[in-house]
Amino acid sequence: MSTMTLAARDSATMLGRQLKHLRRYPSLTIMLIAQPVLLLLLFVYVFGGTMGAGLPGGDGRADYLDYISPAILVMTVASVALSTAIHIAKDATEGIIDRFRTLPIAKASVLTGHVLGALVQTAVALVVVLGVALLLGYRPDAGPGGWLGALGLLLLMTVAFTWLCLLLGLAAGSVETASNTPMFLVLLPFLSSGFVPTDTMPAGLAWVAENQPFTPMIDTLRACLAGTSPGDAAGWAVSWCVLITVASYAGARRLFTAARAG
Repeated sequence: MSTMTLAARDSATMLGRQLKHLRRYPSLTIMLIAQPVLLLLLFVYVFGGTMGAGLPGGDGRADYLDYISPAILVMTVASVALSTAIHIAKDATEGIIDRFRTLPIAKASVLTGHVLGALVQTAVALVVVLGVALLLGYRPDAGPGGWLGALGLLLLMTVAFTWLCLLLGLAAGSVETASNTPMFLVLLPFLSSGFVPTDTMPAGLAWVAENQPFTPMIDTLRACLAGTSPGDAAGWAVSWCVLITVASYAGARRLFTAARAG
């Protein structure tokens, strides 16, 4: 077999391992899905009437549901990515990774298996959260191109955030630390255009919101699902995803290789 074929085979094996973990320990997946669902319900039914009326052209809770649903989908991607940091830290601290290093397998497949498992877990979570939003009355106006763009962006974000959490999990040194260090991925959407337009924020906070990764990501997803053009936000969103992926992949591989050499 070629090196690429062996790597693909080993990655598929590691993916199977991750899927078995998801089936045997569903509580973490349920918790990760429950968090964005509860946020959606909270903001729509508790704050939605007032905040929807404050949107440009808004007229209440239904408009706020349309506005906030893309942000909740992005938070779902970030929320699931957090579990990757926990899983890789658990593998590292329990010695499983050291055992894998003694096997004649493609060493990169250990990390790739975590990424592929996160893609499956994220897909399930997104279907559930989007389903809840649809039950609440969310009706995207996206055409085929809009849905394709939305799915492509969600895939890019999943890969970017998963590699970032792999990096953080490998650097953490313990499962407890790994569960805390990626928390900014859940907090940053609150300081973006996800819940209110940035022009309603104080000047300093608005500058932060407009120049952090989540704002163009959410704006692009919102435009794709609404069937409108995302404009320059799409380029920024893709650029952020690529930058995070490349930097995190390089860092994760370096930490993994350094630990293997040690």
